[in-house]
Amino acid sequence: MNKNRPVNLDISTIHLPITAYVSILHRMSGVVLFAGVAVLLWILEASLTSEASFAELKEHFQSPLCQFVLWATLAALAYHMVAGIRHLIMDAGVGESLEGGRIGAKIALVVAAVIIAALGVWIW
Repeated sequence: MNKNRPVNLDISTIHLPITAYVSILHRMSGVVLFAGVAVLLWILEASLTSEASFAELKEHFQSPLCQFVLWATLAALAYHMVAGIRHLIMDAGVGESLEGGRIGAKIALVVAAVIIAALGVWIW
């Protein structure tokens, strides 16, 4: 074992490539989706119980907190979908090179940002 090997324990100084950030965000969006789907299923169940519960849910969704939870869940879904499509395209053999991966990651980030912004306009 080489004891003279440099060790960098300061995470803030590590510079990852854009493909790593896209991958990390893809995993994080999956975790948010896992929790968000539970919330959406609860909302669906509550909305189908009765007319009164549907009206109550409609009233709750006027609050900024509920709107934010819905936006965050849909944003995670949008990002996860875009990143997943990027992976499917790469599985088909397109963009497998280092430069192709970088370009694909940038395109995925831009497309996801546009969709997420559109969702924000739609919700608010």
